Amino acid sequence: MDKLTKIVATISDKYCDEEFLRRMIKAGMNVVRINTAHQQPDDTLEIMKTVKKITNRVPILIDTKGPEIRTVNSGKDIEVQKGQTIRVAGDPDGASSSDCLFVNYKEFVASLEVGKSIMIDDGDIELEVKEKHDKHLICEVKNKGLIKPRKSINLPGSAVALPSLSEKDREYINFSIDHDIEFIAHSFVRNKEDVLAIQEILDKHNSQIKIIAKIENQQGIDNIDEILDHVYGIMVARGDLAIEVPAEKIPGIQAQLVSKCIKRKKAVIVATQMLHSMIENPRPTRAEITDIANAVFTGADAVMLSGETAYGKYPLESVLTMAKTVREAEKSRAPFAEENVLPHENQISVFLSKMAVRSIEKLEAKAIITDTDTGKTARYLAAFRGKSPIYAQCYDDRVLRELALNYGIYADFIDIETSKKEFIEHTLKRLLKSEELNQEDLIAVLAGNFGKKSGPSFVEISTVSNMLSPKK
Repeated sequence: MDKLTKIVATISDKYCDEEFLRRMIKAGMNVVRINTAHQQPDDTLEIMKTVKKITNRVPILIDTKGPEIRTVNSGKDIEVQKGQTIRVAGDPDGASSSDCLFVNYKEFVASLEVGKSIMIDDGDIELEVKEKHDKHLICEVKNKGLIKPRKSINLPGSAVALPSLSEKDREYINFSIDHDIEFIAHSFVRNKEDVLAIQEILDKHNSQIKIIAKIENQQGIDNIDEILDHVYGIMVARGDLAIEVPAEKIPGIQAQLVSKCIKRKKAVIVATQMLHSMIENPRPTRAEITDIANAVFTGADAVMLSGETAYGKYPLESVLTMAKTVREAEKSRAPFAEENVLPHENQISVFLSKMAVRSIEKLEAKAIITDTDTGKTARYLAAFRGKSPIYAQCYDDRVLRELALNYGIYADFIDIETSKKEFIEHTLKRLLKSEELNQEDLIAVLAGNFGKKSGPSFVEISTVSNMLSPKK
């Protein structure tokens, strides 16, 4: 049995040749993430073409920059000392100096109050606002360091009215539509309006792209319920999140967000620095292994690698390490309680999905088989976080790739709609041929007799041999 928790790996133009990507997929990469903050569309297109050449099963996740504030591109570093004061102002055309630091957001001064913190470059340098004037702030430097051009700025506890989409975001959304990408992960989602701004563009082009909301600030946490109403899933992006809220709160927030997504049958990715030490070293720390295992124990759909695979020295080893850790953690993960999944408008589908998952656990069956037109039935099954794979037969190859992000689902494409008997035979013969099942394995089938709109109507449990040659 392969792992049930999926792996999202960030691919850059540094490592993207065909042989490398084949090895990454074989090692356990399920989804390719492309970080647009560090790429241009031409670079992205080359990666996409290579992935498509290799397989039609691995989806592409385009990660947008989202609303962000950065130090201006003044071309020089500013050395600061603990305790010194420095002016800070909002002017994209300003030239920073040791006397005044400029940032690229014109309304920066209006967004902050005395006593608030300014975190620069992922929190490496902290400033505290001591005085507020019409056009600038007077800030105290809290620790020694270098303030470099084009570095990120976080404002913990301050609400900022940045536009939801930058020009580069819009460019990449249109690029994604033109190339029929599966997922867009949007950074710094604060509320449902940030998501709807993207959905409006997608709807104008009749695009089926699914949105993943990156939760990276307190506003995103506070508004998570309304955000989940409008997305395929979320990414718990712990890098910026740990700057925006106290770091000691992150494990609890992560667990709460994962739980909400499971209840709502939404995909959830846990991300950022999961194997950060492997950017430079061939082996991880024990803390990193525990971090991955904790994501598995709480029921995340996927775990993500960023710099480890985008530019690190050991990208393949990072995927192999993550895959081994995931498999081992899944062996000792506790069962999930049924009440963790909320009811749905099709109560029969949810009830039968729960029965299928719990029945095969009690009977120690090998797998669940189902067919799905939109992916919804397979996601119902995944929401109950069983310990056996879900083999989903899809009638749409796009749905096949979307399900690559969801827990426990391994999908295959069939280009014709079949009867119940034909779908079961087709699926079982494929799994026998690939040696994922054998004749005496006990399996469950979740299917329906009354058409697509009615959804599944029964669960059948028996051996593979009986399913293929039912007794008269």
